[in-house]
Amino acid sequence: MASENTRKWAIIPEPNSMTVGEGTVLLPYAGRVNESIAIGDGDFLLAHQLVADIRSATGTDWDIATGDMWSGFIRLRIADSWDFDSQDGGTAGAYTLTINTDGITITGCDFEGVRNGVQTLRQLIRQNGAVLPVLQIEDAPAYRIRGYYLDATRGRVPTLAWLKQWVDKLCLYKYNQLQLYIEHTFAFDGMSETWRGSSPLTPADTLEFDQYCANLGIELVPSVSTFGHQYVAMRTQELRELGEFPEDADRPFSFIERMRHHTLNVADDRAFAFSTQLVDSYLQLFRSKRFNICADETFDLGKGKSKQEAQRVGVATLYATYVGKLCEHLSKQGREPMFWGDIAIEMPEILETLPNNVTLLNWQYEPEATDEKIQLVAQAGAKQIVCPAVWGWNALLPRIDDAWNNIARIARYGLDCGAEGMLVTDWGDFGHVNDPRMAVPGMIFGAQYAWNPAGDTAENDLLERISRVEYGDCSARFVALLRNASAQAVFTWRELVEYLELDDGTGNCNTDVAQTIPCLADRLVDHLSDCGNAMTVREARNRMMRNMATTIERIPQANRALQQCMVDIAPIAAHMGNPGITAAVRIAMEGQLLLNRVGFALAEAHDVRDAHDAGDWRPSDYRALARELECWCEAYAKEWNATSQPSELHRIQETVWKAADELRRISK
Repeated sequence: MASENTRKWAIIPEPNSMTVGEGTVLLPYAGRVNESIAIGDGDFLLAHQLVADIRSATGTDWDIATGDMWSGFIRLRIADSWDFDSQDGGTAGAYTLTINTDGITITGCDFEGVRNGVQTLRQLIRQNGAVLPVLQIEDAPAYRIRGYYLDATRGRVPTLAWLKQWVDKLCLYKYNQLQLYIEHTFAFDGMSETWRGSSPLTPADTLEFDQYCANLGIELVPSVSTFGHQYVAMRTQELRELGEFPEDADRPFSFIERMRHHTLNVADDRAFAFSTQLVDSYLQLFRSKRFNICADETFDLGKGKSKQEAQRVGVATLYATYVGKLCEHLSKQGREPMFWGDIAIEMPEILETLPNNVTLLNWQYEPEATDEKIQLVAQAGAKQIVCPAVWGWNALLPRIDDAWNNIARIARYGLDCGAEGMLVTDWGDFGHVNDPRMAVPGMIFGAQYAWNPAGDTAENDLLERISRVEYGDCSARFVALLRNASAQAVFTWRELVEYLELDDGTGNCNTDVAQTIPCLADRLVDHLSDCGNAMTVREARNRMMRNMATTIERIPQANRALQQCMVDIAPIAAHMGNPGITAAVRIAMEGQLLLNRVGFALAEAHDVRDAHDAGDWRPSDYRALARELECWCEAYAKEWNATSQPSELHRIQETVWKAADELRRISK
């Protein structure tokens, strides 16, 4: 793999076995792709993918044919028999690729195998044009299921056009499953009060997208919250009585409370009717037999309306009974239930009650995660899919190091414990401020390690390969610079939201928010007992900023480093020919520069920093900083529209405006 012949190009995921020969192969200027009808690709989409990439890379137009009467320089076929096994003992998705002077042959053990081989060839054509290396590849995935999980509900609803572009990319990197996370952003009949104003996806969107995914060999699995994460629904007039705390339904909207208080009161029989209505109407739109009911983070279970029932039977039993009923409801309809495993792992007795056809989605996002939770599920005999994350949430720039550490570890643990697959998650907490295009490096990490978890691929090597394959960056530095830029995020979107939401909207401290901030959670009770009064907003913000004092000191140095990253990345981006990603990266970096400056200004306002340490801005410049924030927000909104419907963009804008108003207030 390290020979001179391979150093100018790369393949992701890296093949399990590849032999590079001497010399090169020149593609004909008028060639043909012959795709066997036995592959089952009714529209010859795979052949069309190759023809499109050949046209883009060489400017020449190729023909497409099928049948043994037609020659083809590129031949796509299904093997009559197969003796090359994948790492898990099966053959699904396996392929061989041969490039020599006689032509190019891709042989798959099934449709997916041919599809995977075609994606490898497409990557080679994109990097080498008409002159390809002589080589022989035998390749197969370690995980049968290689999925991606995209948040389409917490603020950002993707456009259908962008979703199709994303699936094209997932196909290129050999993913075979996609799930969209839905809470309230689907236009369910009779629930307009829940989805109004959210730019919801529709049944027509889903039917079209399901077909599009299927054509590319990607299973679109329905996923909808049926237990926890019902924040928006539980705030409506029609459904609030189904929540654990209906009395809180009229509180001001909060990004943080949205992540904490959202649980159905499952002691109420109407809750099950509500959940099954979602399930029954949604599943009819998908060809997949799998269904993800989510059922995660039920933080309020047994604390509100269901408290009495929880005291009688126990919280674990209350949870297991409800999830079991939903799984049974799906099983009776011939579906295979999935749900997130966090609650079942916290209460291991639940694992013993799971039906045999249920798959546990075992998520762990810590960069230094251990295999303890994965081992626990394996020892219980439950089916599981391991779920790492791309680490983009709550931030403008992706935390690439954290994503690599998390994904590489979880993939290895899952393989060792016999997991059925890997599902890489991409969340949008706190309004989905993270541009989905920023998740591409993490997505490709997932592609590499779902294919070959046992490989010894180093992070820097993979960053270079992603730069070449995905971004067409001959310098192979683009993703490393993006990684370096993300390391300069000192005061992030999360900290800004926490600071602002400590005010409950009436001038009082929001204790629910304070309890999620470690430096405040420990002091809330002590403060009340010490002085007899609840903590004020000013006191809470003081403590928060003082706790960040050491971190805040890094901001001037971090911003200088971030500006240098912008200088270094600009000429590289100019030659990549991808203005969309260039603009997205520039907006994200500029936004982080501003967030760092806002954090420094707020620290100074709370006497954490002295005025003479303020660097290039003084107290009198806070109004200028406020104006810069507002101008940046307009540019950010334009980039939002490149991938997403309006959805909840207004909430991000309102947060930025609150920050600007706060800067003007402290400047007085």
